[in-house]
Amino acid sequence: MDDILGDNLPPFFYDGTNNKTSIDIVISRRNIFKLALAIALIVISYLVFSRPNYPQLIPHMDKVGHLGSFFCLSYLTHLAFKPRWQYLALTLAGYAVFIELVQSTLPYRSASVGDFIADMAGVMLFYLSHWSYLRYFRAAKLPESE
Repeated sequence: MDDILGDNLPPFFYDGTNNKTSIDIVISRRNIFKLALAIALIVISYLVFSRPNYPQLIPHMDKVGHLGSFFCLSYLTHLAFKPRWQYLALTLAGYAVFIELVQSTLPYRSASVGDFIADMAGVMLFYLSHWSYLRYFRAAKLPESE
């Protein structure tokens, strides 16, 4: 999975075999994923705290947004930090609770246990997908990219 950028990395990407320079450290894969995670957190926070200015044509469609957002946050956090699954799940559960607490204080938003459940379903879906991915590579006896 770390090989998302490919085998033929430009010289400014640190691949673990060359001597590190300051530019190599700044533009490492993990740092790119950390930046992507920070951007995702900013965008998701903006979306969940701002006033919705769009009609909700399909009931409970926001649950799909919660599930997808937390799937992406789980994926990016995994790529950026490689935490144990318990720490990742606990951290994202804390963020989900924080979102719901803030939404409960906003006059144009409301807190929902269903949103929290959708958030945690996104985390579980990531881990189910990741487990299936790793299991496939082991069964196929292909070298894992992790």
